[in-house]
Amino acid sequence: MSGDAFGPGVVERIARMAAAAIGREYPYQALQVLRSDSDVHPPRELTPAFCGSFDWHSAVHGHWCLVRLVRQYPGAPWVTESRAVLAHSLTPEKLAAEHAFMSRPGHAGFERPYGLAWLLQLAAELRECEDSDAKRWLEPLRPLESLAARRLAEWLPKLSWPIRSGEHSQTAFALGLALDWARNAGEGEFERLVKGRALELYGHDRDAPVAYEPSGHDFLSPVLGEADLMRRVLGTFEFVDWLAAFLPRPDRAAFTAWLTPVASGDRADGKLAHLDGLNLSRAWMLEGVTAALPGEAPVRIILERAASAHRAAGLAALAGEDYAGTHWLGSFAAYLVTGRGLPAPVE
Repeated sequence: MSGDAFGPGVVERIARMAAAAIGREYPYQALQVLRSDSDVHPPRELTPAFCGSFDWHSAVHGHWCLVRLVRQYPGAPWVTESRAVLAHSLTPEKLAAEHAFMSRPGHAGFERPYGLAWLLQLAAELRECEDSDAKRWLEPLRPLESLAARRLAEWLPKLSWPIRSGEHSQTAFALGLALDWARNAGEGEFERLVKGRALELYGHDRDAPVAYEPSGHDFLSPVLGEADLMRRVLGTFEFVDWLAAFLPRPDRAAFTAWLTPVASGDRADGKLAHLDGLNLSRAWMLEGVTAALPGEAPVRIILERAASAHRAAGLAALAGEDYAGTHWLGSFAAYLVTGRGLPAPVE
């Protein structure tokens, strides 16, 4: 669904949130292995392209957010400012420094899988954006893109079990983003790896424990993240059968409670603010799942209603001013309102 349904004001709010966060150097949470005193430098020196937005992964998907919105709304009044922000960050020199930082000894697990998956999404968005700026920004990003894909490809065969968290370590969410990137980039071998691992890790899952969601710090649903990945992997009828065995019966109280939007107890608390993002990610995952179901599927109407309720609750949180949320929620809102990742309509 297009962001136009929410009016230009919401989209502009999202763009300006992302741009402001990218340009804000501190506070910053660094994720780095220190091997000596000489490794300690300000973020603007270590990771000069992605040194704002409180942390590296939020800076990466903040850049993705701006590229996505510039592509979707090329005539909007804030586009010139957004392009300037992107041009300031995505330079050959800064991206080469990013590559050098990620290549340091001890950094093999850096931002794996969440930040690496978002980096692939940034590359995919630039590849789909057919203008000269995007092509100029993509070219120096390619070595970093290749490194991120290689890091995931080396890790996935070693992963004995899925990571079912509701935060950055969740494998299902990252695999969904990475799979979309592989199809975008024509990386068939990587696509086959992700699909094969998804089937091995999740293909036999049954009776999802929806009563255990959410956890207090979740910004992703483990159950919906898995379902949103599997609809990318399975054919329509295979997915219908898999989902029927995976989800509990819709008439159960736990199912209804699980599909109720959540509220943050304190939007100034970085962890508790995650729940606003949970509403947004649940909304787009529910939309992805329902879009992959045939119209006659009984559970489809229930999931569509839940998606609408979560969409409204998630977008309402954009009015908040606390940096704990504003440094990253815009990206999640952009993913939702622009319909990123949705499957082609079922005939």
